Parts: sequence; C-alpha cells; structure tokens
Amino acid sequence: MADQWNNLRDARFLLDQDTRPLNPVPPVILTTPAAMRRWRSANSGSVGFVPTMGYLHEGHMDLVRRSIDENLLTVVSIFVNPTQFAPDEDFSRYPRDEVRDLAQLSAAGVDAVYLPGATDMYPEGYQTYVEVEQVTRPLEGARRPGHFRGVTTVVLKLFNAVGPDRAYFGRKDAQQLRVIQRMVQDLDLGLEVVPCDIVRETDGLAMSSRNVYLSPEQRTAATVLKRALDDTRRRWAEGERDADTLRAAVSRLIDAEPLAELDYVSLADDESLQELEGTAVRPAILSMVVKFGKTRLLDNIELA
Repeated sequence: MADQWNNLRDARFLLDQDTRPLNPVPPVILTTPAAMRRWRSANSGSVGFVPTMGYLHEGHMDLVRRSIDENLLTVVSIFVNPTQFAPDEDFSRYPRDEVRDLAQLSAAGVDAVYLPGATDMYPEGYQTYVEVEQVTRPLEGARRPGHFRGVTTVVLKLFNAVGPDRAYFGRKDAQQLRVIQRMVQDLDLGLEVVPCDIVRETDGLAMSSRNVYLSPEQRTAATVLKRALDDTRRRWAEGERDADTLRAAVSRLIDAEPLAELDYVSLADDESLQELEGTAVRPAILSMVVKFGKTRLLDNIELA
C-alpha cells in the first residue's frame, strides 16, 4: 500500500466533498515499528497521535485537525487490529480504503502515517498482552470477551512506537476511552489522552466506519439512537434522576423502532462504568448499543 501511495505523491486531484488539492508535501509513510521509532527520534517537538483502523470519516478528521492545532507534528496510524475482533465478528469485512485515507490525511497536513502490517505488530510466537481489569468488565467487555485486551495491547504498542505527547480519542467509544485513560494512568506512560466530542451526521447519527453496513432503511431507522439520547438529556434537565426510569425510557423508544434491536442500555458511573441504582446524583454516562441486522451501533451522552 505504501508503494501505491508513493505513486500518487505528485498527483493534484480533488478529494470527494473537498476542493482542496493534496498537500504538496505528503506525509511520510512508515510501515514498521523500527521505522516509526527512527522517525520519532529524528523529529523534535510535540507529537500528537490519532490511532485509527482506517476508512476515515469526518469524526476521525476532527481528531486529526485538533492534533494539528495543538502539536508541532501529527502522526496517524491505520491498522485494523485482529486481536480485538472475536472469531464471529467482522474483521475480514471491516471497510478498508487506504488510498482514500492517505489522500485525506495528506490534504489535512498530517506529518506521518504509521501503516504497520499484522506480522509487524504480532510476529510469530507473539504471546504478550495488556489487560485493564475492572473498567473493562461491564458493557462491551461483558459482551465481547477479549476485545479490550486486544485494544489495550495494540494501543500500548502504537504508543511505544510513536512516542506521542498527546493521543486523541473520540467520546463515541466511551468505554474504550476510559480503558485507555486508565491504562495510561496505571502504567505511568507520561502522555496526555485528549477526549474529543462525538461528530454526528446532520440527522444526528454518530459517525462510524460501520455505518456503511446499513441499508438505506436501517440508516433511517438508526436515527432513533440520537432521539433516545435527546429524550434522556431532556428528562435529566427536567430533574429526573431515577436510574431505572431513565433506562426504561430509552428501551421504550428503541423498541418502538421495528428495525432496531436493543442490545443494552446502561446508566453508569462516569468513571468506573458501574451501573447506577436508585437516584443517580453523581456524574453519569448513559450509553447503549443497538443492532440493525448484523451491525452494532453504539452511542452515549454524559450527564453531569
């Protein structure tokens, strides 16, 4: 893929939905941990890092722009991490378009793109993993055993290669954000995790690479997630604090959409992600996963 990109380095074409030409200095493409570390050693100044699995959308690019605004240099990684997918999940069909991704990153002014291969990240005989304990147990951790072990392992390996000062994560993957924050704190990694707001489509659906899986009918139905979150925010603002009442209201709204299947709705402590019972008076996060066919969509709001 790096060779394919290098053949396009001097191209002056327009991006879809963007009239800016490609940056005249395309990002450096680095494909091994050793190459990434050499680049970092040769470049001083603050480095912002945006880890991704590619198939970039405006949510990713919002993270990229913030990193560019706040750091001298910005690195973006693209790696579809096999260890965070269960055997029955969508690793093989996860959407990929690296040429398009690289064009977007070049136009944005990214300095380097880290594109490791699976054998670079997990060479033969690999047997070391990183686990965060309590905060990974509920929600996605309960439904996707081993998922967060794969996430924390790959993110730590990316951090070790890139050596960032700041790393940027979206709030949409709320549990993942808290897991990474806990890992960085517990392992004294010495970098700042920067949470960034959810970026939404004009109809309110949170941007996700998996949205491409939705049929037109499912795509329309998926707006029920945002309607349920808005209803929760309204109830909270009006003084409703009973945890069961708030969860039940979300369940009713989702169940009323024929194409939606509620996997779970959670009203939990904002830090520990332990479910709240009775009167929820502390900072909380309401999160949900809703399935449309085989596609699982997650969304959340923070309630202070």
